Amino acid sequence: MSPTPLQILDETPTLRRPGLLVMDVDSTLIDEEVIDELGEAAGVGERISAVTARAMNGELDFAQALEARVALLKGLPTSIFDDVYRRLHFTNGALPLIDELHAHGWKVGVVSGGFHEIVDRLAEAAGLDYRIANRLEVDGAASTLTGRVAGPIVTKDVKLRAMCRWAAADGVDGAQTVAVGDGANDLPMIGGAALGIAFCAKPAVRRAAPHTIDERDLTRVLDYLRR
Repeated sequence: MSPTPLQILDETPTLRRPGLLVMDVDSTLIDEEVIDELGEAAGVGERISAVTARAMNGELDFAQALEARVALLKGLPTSIFDDVYRRLHFTNGALPLIDELHAHGWKVGVVSGGFHEIVDRLAEAAGLDYRIANRLEVDGAASTLTGRVAGPIVTKDVKLRAMCRWAAADGVDGAQTVAVGDGANDLPMIGGAALGIAFCAKPAVRRAAPHTIDERDLTRVLDYLRR
């Protein structure tokens, strides 16, 4: 099913009215790439990081690249999520941005090509309103990863559809939507929002996005909204 386009008026979002901000997780909400951290734990960090970089720059199909990387995680114990979560850091300004948006009646969601096993914890810690991510298949008897993704993969179209669905659920018109991300998988939602921002993004994403922030401070998003 094709994403339902948002109806965007000829204006930019403002804090003075409720809105919706949707952002990516890896290298946007947080400083790290979770799958790279899992790869380090599995002893295949360099192999996974190389595929991640090519996928985020749009050189590889995201779904195929994800499946290839997840296959390298086969056999990891599920306890690895606790270890990886403890090593993650919210990007500078992430929590103040979320708090400021909430104070003005906004909703904030994340759409991730990463994994619910980590994203759910981040969402709870940050007080996010919405989240969507992939889920890793687990061998319940052994409590280890099977090397496969459970369920449909969160693709670029899934990200765009999630933003449109959340906006509709909250009665947010298209003119009050903001999307922030760093990878090629984020470009449809960046292009589909009234304000689309490439955040410390890969070169191909910076070239394609209407707006860019090159400083690792997510409160810079507020500069566009205070009017």
